[in-house]
Amino acid sequence: MDKNQQAIQLMKEQKYEEAAQLFNDIIETDPENPVGYVNFGNLLLHINDTERAERFYHRAIELDSEAATAYYGLGNLYYEKQDFSNAQQNFLKAIEIGLEEADVFYLLGMTFFHQEEYKLAIPYLMRAAELAPKDTEFLFQYGMSLAQSEHINDAKPVFENVLKLDGNHSDAHYNLGVIALYEEDLEGALNQFNQALEIQPEHLLAKNAKEQIMQVWNNSDM
Repeated sequence: MDKNQQAIQLMKEQKYEEAAQLFNDIIETDPENPVGYVNFGNLLLHINDTERAERFYHRAIELDSEAATAYYGLGNLYYEKQDFSNAQQNFLKAIEIGLEEADVFYLLGMTFFHQEEYKLAIPYLMRAAELAPKDTEFLFQYGMSLAQSEHINDAKPVFENVLKLDGNHSDAHYNLGVIALYEEDLEGALNQFNQALEIQPEHLLAKNAKEQIMQVWNNSDM
């Protein structure tokens, strides 16, 4: 295990001071290598020292303009600050250089999603789900981007696939209930909302939707 791997392992063990010292040694030993700066930036970002983290990422890019992981780190930094425009630019640059990981596509898609540009989010969230097919969060958000873009027929099987991976995903049940309402299937919608509430009794959206269905049925019986 080389020093970078040792330091990353120390980070995972939450031994941040020891990891920082090791990353510092790595940079002092090889100050022209951008990897040390990226990893130190990741550590600083992890402990919310964003100002210094940003400087380390920029230093890595000064040393290597093709340092994809440095752009990814900057993207994460801006994403955490909800500066989605700058996050997009850096995630796109990382992908353009060749970073082909599910996380970067997911976060790029979510920058568009948070700005309600749902159609623009679709291809990136779809790619994230392709690269990590067992990640329910990636798949769910892909389904949400489809639903929010009114691609209801495409969103439905995506939410169903989420439930195949995690039968206790209350939000997937809720959204299938909403789609059932769209299809005018009140019984199917009620079933989905009930399942969401069984999993998460305080699911307010499911609770409100169920109450509305019950009101419709009670009024129709009058």
